[in-house]
Amino acid sequence: MSSRRKHEDTYSRGLVEGTIVVIDLDEFSAIVQERGWSEYHPNPVTGTLTQLVENFVRKWHGYVVYGLDYKRGTEEVVIEIPLTTPEELIDDLRHIKEEINRLGVGVTIVAVHGYVGLVHRNIDRRAAYTGTPTRRLAHKLLQKAKRKGGNTIIIHS
Repeated sequence: MSSRRKHEDTYSRGLVEGTIVVIDLDEFSAIVQERGWSEYHPNPVTGTLTQLVENFVRKWHGYVVYGLDYKRGTEEVVIEIPLTTPEELIDDLRHIKEEINRLGVGVTIVAVHGYVGLVHRNIDRRAAYTGTPTRRLAHKLLQKAKRKGGNTIIIHS
């Protein structure tokens, strides 16, 4: 079997319906500067988001495609959750938003139903957002929501 064929087989196995969740803090670079926080260490918001994402992923048996950062704190994250619809996640997504808002920061969250399973851990940001059609859609919806002011939850089934 050629290496290309083996590579393609690896990526064609295990696709199931599920949900892509993208979480991104709003205007966060400006907030870091305004509050005098370090960009290289967790701060109250990125540390909290790291814990919230970790708990969310554990509860829903999901996996982080990109963004969970223990050294610097989490500012954005792409998560895949197999065998789950966005509607099932709404209460937990609201909880994440409320906790981040309580710290005085906006957060935009997008949950899109589609196929999941093409996980490349430790990939670059661009690949995390464009690796599948569902991730591309989630990223497009995220950008649109942020242009409208952010601090919202978008559910797309």
